[in-house]
Amino acid sequence: MGSADSKLNFRKAVIQLTTKTQPVEATDDAFWDQFWADTATSVQDVFALVPAAEIRAVREESPSNLATLCYKAVEKLVQGAESSCHSEKEKQIVLNCSRLLTRVLPYIFEDPDWRGFFWSTVPGAGRGGGEDDDENARPLAESLLLAVADLLFCPDFTVQSHRRSSVDSAEDVHSLDSCEYIWEAGVGFAHSPQPNYIHDMNRMELLKLLLTCFSEAMYLPPAPDSGSTNPWVQFFCSTENRHALPLFTSLLNTVCAYDPVGYGIPYNHLLFSDYREPLAEEAVQVLIVTLDHDHTTSASPTVDGTTTGTAMDDADPPGPENLFVNYLSRIHREEDFQFILKGIARLLSNPLLQTYLPNSTKKIQFHQELLVLFWKLCDFNKKFLFFVLKSSDVLDILVPILYFLNDARADQSRVGLMHIGVFILLLLSGERNFGVRLNKPYSVRVPMDVPVFTGTHADLLIVVFHKIITSGHQRLQPLFDCLLTIVVNVSPYLKSLSMVAANKLLHLLEAFSTTWFLFSAAQNHHLVFFLLEVFNNIIQYQFDGNSSLVYAIIRKRSVFHQLASLPADPPAIQKALQRRRRAPEPLSRSGSQEGTSMEGSRPAAPAEPGTLKTSLVATPGIDKLTEKSQVSEDGTLRSLEPASPQSSADGCPAEEEPGQVWREQRRLSSASSSGQWNPTSEWVLSWKSKLPLQTIMRLLQVLVPQVEKICIDKGLTDESEILRFLQHGTLVGLLPVPHPILIRKYQANSGTAMWFRTYMWGVIYLRNVDPPVWYDTDVKLFEIQRV
Repeated sequence: MGSADSKLNFRKAVIQLTTKTQPVEATDDAFWDQFWADTATSVQDVFALVPAAEIRAVREESPSNLATLCYKAVEKLVQGAESSCHSEKEKQIVLNCSRLLTRVLPYIFEDPDWRGFFWSTVPGAGRGGGEDDDENARPLAESLLLAVADLLFCPDFTVQSHRRSSVDSAEDVHSLDSCEYIWEAGVGFAHSPQPNYIHDMNRMELLKLLLTCFSEAMYLPPAPDSGSTNPWVQFFCSTENRHALPLFTSLLNTVCAYDPVGYGIPYNHLLFSDYREPLAEEAVQVLIVTLDHDHTTSASPTVDGTTTGTAMDDADPPGPENLFVNYLSRIHREEDFQFILKGIARLLSNPLLQTYLPNSTKKIQFHQELLVLFWKLCDFNKKFLFFVLKSSDVLDILVPILYFLNDARADQSRVGLMHIGVFILLLLSGERNFGVRLNKPYSVRVPMDVPVFTGTHADLLIVVFHKIITSGHQRLQPLFDCLLTIVVNVSPYLKSLSMVAANKLLHLLEAFSTTWFLFSAAQNHHLVFFLLEVFNNIIQYQFDGNSSLVYAIIRKRSVFHQLASLPADPPAIQKALQRRRRAPEPLSRSGSQEGTSMEGSRPAAPAEPGTLKTSLVATPGIDKLTEKSQVSEDGTLRSLEPASPQSSADGCPAEEEPGQVWREQRRLSSASSSGQWNPTSEWVLSWKSKLPLQTIMRLLQVLVPQVEKICIDKGLTDESEILRFLQHGTLVGLLPVPHPILIRKYQANSGTAMWFRTYMWGVIYLRNVDPPVWYDTDVKLFEIQRV
């Protein structure tokens, strides 16, 4: 039968289903088989031939027929798994049912009355006699998930058969050890099977169905206490699924082994179609959804110095048993870590390669999913995090992230990408090794729209952050605290900042310490505290190599003197705020010598009008996101989180900082009835007295007269002579006693877990356009907006 005929017959069946007002018996095979037995339709056909309006009509007007359709389609998948899909006909039936369910499930999920349907058992609907009733009592969802798991390891359908000849009886799906059929070499599996296009396509169809099953999460609104687990994911990742381990490994290895360059030959992708990319993309999406696990609410042990890491390799952690999370947290072999890190770094760097040899490699689009996966790896497996930081390989992750941040900074539709990039850097910056690694010289010349500089990866990070703050769009302002916290965390370890980066930091201080900016919002002064902390850390711990920064501080000394004598009387406050009403620009670019951008770079562009984006929940403030720790002499961290909010009353500058202080400031300032922020003199004085200016004032007191004397004596206007003097100068014994180093480490909390959930599903929603699985259905987790 021709393809046109089979489409026509399929469409006729759909019309019959939508027009029948009477329930069709489940035993009426002649009717139901029309949907899957004799048709050869692609998934795109199914989406075109089963319109949304008709699925909703059946759901409202003949619900029993929709129920039977779902039940029969699941039954066919179960039968296919039982018989190992030997014949071509069986394979076709499985694919057709899989496509049909992918089409229909979102419409089941969008209606609250239907949501429990797959978790109920269907009584007497064409089930056999009573002998195997226990098996039959499984909810439909469980039968469906187990059948899909079996089908993903079905010889000659989704995996290579190991049988030598056709005479051998076919491999029985129940006795088959799926660990021998893992899809790709890598973690825990050494053998790389022959690539097989057909198998990859079949895996993709089944993974798409799996992702659709898991997508029930999109139809529930974001709840603050949403530790609620997704029942589909929970069952699929439990011990009930005997393929959990090989499937987890197959997905992870498929993603990390994927090489879009086309086996190392430039332009190769133009000659060979790459069917691995859609599979790698589908695999990473399924993987991150199965790892959506809010471990703040669970009892699984964290490796934070209180429990040892070795326990996690073989002992089962208590708490919710999501096996995927469990396996991920227990990977521990160096070569496995190397394989994962190299794979993710290779894929994240892929869009950067484009800029060297345009179109030489295939450009992949799933970098956001990869960043979520990298985040999960670091968050759930501390050994992996330490491995990443133990060599300069971490820079292969850092540079692509900085590239994405810089590229997306003006684009409203990529706010989520900006957040996840910053979150990852915040997580890394909590570890001393990250700061140390940043001292490696930056020589890779990825064309980026930032000023040209000669220096280290630390310089690159500061220059990109400066660019985000001064020329990103308004919606990035909540990230400023995070960006500066990262700089504070790494600052004690930065051996030598370039003049370009030093000037950028001073420009930020200048912009943030104008009176109108300081007085115009309750938290703005924290940005000044963070920057002063950066300068103090570098002066106290890395003075020797940082003559450029010291010179920049001396040149901009007026900024520090203005801060020290900040006016706090009501008329001055009013005057500052009036100036603000005239100049609403958040940050001026004057005073920052921009310098020419790197060759070959394109300016960061805003989103095209009409671009779709999904809304995100708000992220917690920096005080909720991080926990303060003090670095002891021996380099170990001691948590400083106050047991009670009162403990900041001693007013020591290090403690004066976002958390408890905000509520105090809210009280001190009078917020007028309109909710308009109204700063008072008491409020200004409450934090002005705690500005940590002592170290810098002492430095200026000692060095400024000496520098001025050189200039007068030698009639100098030449920077190099002054820099030479500062290089050889020392402040030993002249500065206040060094303060202890404070690190603000990321800490997991339910606010970020909820943010990741909305972000991840938003990405998956927008990226699945062919077929458009969720498009135009009533999702509740986020809103779909147009830029």
